[in-house]
Amino acid sequence: MADAALRRGLTRAVLGVFSISMGIRQATANDLSSMWDIFRSIISAGDALPFSEQFTRETFQSHWFGSHTAYVAVIGADVLGMYKLGANYPDSGNHVASATYLVRPVAQGSGVGTALVQHSLAQARKEGFMAMQFNYVVSSNRAAVELYKRFGFFIAGTLPKAFRHKQLGHVDAYVMYRFLESET
Repeated sequence: MADAALRRGLTRAVLGVFSISMGIRQATANDLSSMWDIFRSIISAGDALPFSEQFTRETFQSHWFGSHTAYVAVIGADVLGMYKLGANYPDSGNHVASATYLVRPVAQGSGVGTALVQHSLAQARKEGFMAMQFNYVVSSNRAAVELYKRFGFFIAGTLPKAFRHKQLGHVDAYVMYRFLESET
């Protein structure tokens, strides 16, 4: 689906003109091209991920289809966003989950990120994790920081000038954390 058509569909869904059902499912090899496109669009902006445009498709594939499980948010066959979830560290740290989220730029602000975070928290609980930690949240990515805070994450630490932002220069990165108490 072209970006303009996707934007119109998302706008209609948000405005309630008609119902579009977004689902979240485990990613498959068939999703790789769409996921790679989203990843490239995010890294080219240079404002959210610590990867350069030299990051290869092969490295991306091993990074997203490796030890963590990848999920995609879809409307029909269109991938709107994605996340990967797994243990932050092995062995003595494997009770703490970590996740990375990406939303197609045209779908940002439409609730896709919120749905991905909500899904990942439920999945992390289901998998028996005690807590979730984000190791590297760019401080100037206010939408992400505020979204995570709405879900109960707090800034556990600040990494001063740890991210080289394409427009802003060196900015802080946060470590964000929350416990995953059972929801009853």
